[in-house]
Amino acid sequence: MKNRSIRWTLTIGALGVVLAYGFIQYPEKVQERPNILFCIMDDASPHMSAYGVDWVSTPHFDRLASEGLLFTNAYTPNAKCAPSRANVLTGRNSWQLEEAGNHVAVFPAKFKTFPEVLRANGYETARTGKGYAPGDPGTIDGKRRELIGSPVKKHNTEPWTTGMSSADYSSEFDYFLDNLEDGKPWFFWYGAHEPHRKYEYGSGQANGKKLEDIDRVPGFWPDTDTVRNDMLDYALEIEYADMHLGRMIASLEKRGLLENTIIVMTSDHGMPFPRAKAQEYIYSNKVPLAIRWPKGIKSPGRIIKDMVSFIDFAPTFLELAGISFKDSKMHPSPGKSLTDIFYSNKEGQVNPERDFVLIGRERHDYGRPENKGFPIRGIVSNDYMYLFNYDISLYPAGNPEVGYLDCDASPTKTQILNMRRSGQDQFFWNLSFGKRISEEEFFNVKNDPDCMINLSEDPNLLKLKISMKNQMEAILKEQEDPRMFGNGDIFNSYGFNNPQGWNYYERYMNGEFTIKDTPWVNPTDAEKEPID
Repeated sequence: MKNRSIRWTLTIGALGVVLAYGFIQYPEKVQERPNILFCIMDDASPHMSAYGVDWVSTPHFDRLASEGLLFTNAYTPNAKCAPSRANVLTGRNSWQLEEAGNHVAVFPAKFKTFPEVLRANGYETARTGKGYAPGDPGTIDGKRRELIGSPVKKHNTEPWTTGMSSADYSSEFDYFLDNLEDGKPWFFWYGAHEPHRKYEYGSGQANGKKLEDIDRVPGFWPDTDTVRNDMLDYALEIEYADMHLGRMIASLEKRGLLENTIIVMTSDHGMPFPRAKAQEYIYSNKVPLAIRWPKGIKSPGRIIKDMVSFIDFAPTFLELAGISFKDSKMHPSPGKSLTDIFYSNKEGQVNPERDFVLIGRERHDYGRPENKGFPIRGIVSNDYMYLFNYDISLYPAGNPEVGYLDCDASPTKTQILNMRRSGQDQFFWNLSFGKRISEEEFFNVKNDPDCMINLSEDPNLLKLKISMKNQMEAILKEQEDPRMFGNGDIFNSYGFNNPQGWNYYERYMNGEFTIKDTPWVNPTDAEKEPID
């Protein structure tokens, strides 16, 4: 792989010029600005039936794929809710977003979002469900800033289980369309809360799913009935989000709006299980992605293997809205518009230059001494993933004595913790919660998608590992990542928008808080004593 970051920056600048002067070549049949329905689940890995997963049924996601494009190598740069959503909204990586690169933060006023640009250029924008969160979007002229659009909160429904949101997403979408000015282009954000935890335990089986339906349990969890039940409950939540997508598609079809509406369905990051969400592995950062747009996508039904990133959405949507990125006053994006894929007839690897993505993290939830995060940077190709852990003295999922706060409570988490405590098995705890034993991790993700075998010391792969590391660091320097210039601790200096967060660890240890003050974990998640 070659270093193409500079070329990408020039391409985006050139794109602004051609858009400004009208030289861009659109397909002949695209004559009006498209509407955009952006659907983003909360905490789903690529467990859709379109990917061949038999224990999850997602007919509406599958329809987007069969009538549009199915991406098999889509990634978020950061596997945590707020920073991942900030990547989508700005087209910038987490290390380029100051406070917004962290979780539970205040969104910097300096970074404009693409929905704000669409709104300023004639689009109606709105959202339902989860938007940019958890975090504080800030204010403009004394009013809460709308990073995405006005929230629609008019309808509730009885969800399938007690763990699901009562928001009636599809009815909210109908309300938005019913009150839309005729002929006005629009952007609508459907932010499903599902499959975020908590789940109703056993709900998957109660709705007809069977433990034996699961073809395999990832190697970093024990293969037990408890874990399989947890996975089935997660599957049911994905199906609920998909059901609302189907209702939205039906509404567009009924209104005659389906032809020129871009529909995107993805998730902000991977599943809320140990060693997945909030880490930087395949199950952490790889996300589902299907896009349907009859009026603009050529040869629908293609499966796309290009490496694409959340930072590609903003350049794509602004280009299709006829807005120059340069003139948008957004900060420059290293992302690359997906229109080359839309307008191609090829499948598989469409653009040979899309052969890697960058990923990384800084601070997620609070729970380490001195407000520290667990800094990582990584680069992923079709076949390999290289990660660098900048401080392996820290616990990757947060300190044990406060409950491993970077990992949500779950039956799977509880079982892994109890297996270590009882002396039954520490293998799974080491993978999910133990300190890393090496700064470098290097995986053959084609053969080892579970990222179980660290090849960083393999002499046969040394040249490739060094090449990927050098490429990653060169691009990070071009993108002015503070960590490349010895200033990575700045990410630990940014405050939380939650006053409980600052110095949480020290206050917890002094008795100001208890584990019950952090509701996303169970009281039993906290260890009675620190683990050396």
